[in-house]
Amino acid sequence: MSDTTEISDGEATHELRPTSARWTHIALRVKDIDATIAFYQRYTNLELLDRREDEQGYGAWLGHSDQKEFPFILVLAQFFEGSDPFAGAPLAKMAPFNHIGIELPTKEDVDAIAARAAEDGCLGMPAKMMPDPIGYICMLEDPDGNLVEFSFDQAVYETVRAKWG
Repeated sequence: MSDTTEISDGEATHELRPTSARWTHIALRVKDIDATIAFYQRYTNLELLDRREDEQGYGAWLGHSDQKEFPFILVLAQFFEGSDPFAGAPLAKMAPFNHIGIELPTKEDVDAIAARAAEDGCLGMPAKMMPDPIGYICMLEDPDGNLVEFSFDQAVYETVRAKWG
């Protein structure tokens, strides 16, 4: 969403910022922000951090409350008709391979998410074992058709700790 506050002479509006370039968010343009928030709250442990409305539409930020030092958030934007700066473009979606990835602690957690999604009609790919390092995964489709992967044993944590401490 846009902020109409003008910044002059390079002055910052906010006091807190990273000390170096940081990965902070991924943004999705959505048709129905309420349905999308409900989806991510039902299937993930993302929490609603902020919700706002301005002259262009609705915005929401979802994230993990334990990521205070290095936050990474999911930004949702639903523009009002007549104020969408991307109105000429179709609503893009992350698919068929592009996706948001969420690693779960157990294989049973992946199976439970897949079963719930199958009941709700949003299971994009049933749970199955994939080659290393992908692990055991299933894919869900959010209300706009974006793919969300839920995985077990993907090696992200192990690889990061092995390479970066």
